Amino acid sequence: MTTEVVIDEKIKRETKEPANYNVIMLNDDGTPMEWVVQVLQEIYRHSLTSAQEIMLTVHNEGSAVVGTYKYEIAEQKAIETVDASRNQGFPLTCKVEEE
Repeated sequence: MTTEVVIDEKIKRETKEPANYNVIMLNDDGTPMEWVVQVLQEIYRHSLTSAQEIMLTVHNEGSAVVGTYKYEIAEQKAIETVDASRNQGFPLTCKVEEE
């Protein structure tokens, strides 16, 4: 005896692109502006002009988005930023938030 199973519902498959995440640099009183510009150029690949503009935004507004990436890349760049800054004795920090 065989049992036949009939499925009359179609299974809907949805694929979703992974979310983007912003790396947000936070202002502090101990990190030189020159270092922030250097980090923005070396880690985030901003031009000198763009890096200077972002640095001023961080300085004047308290924070700024410095890059938008998939989660793993955003997290890695934030870690690189903090590690490089600590190695230089600076308290620069970043956070990662979903876009």
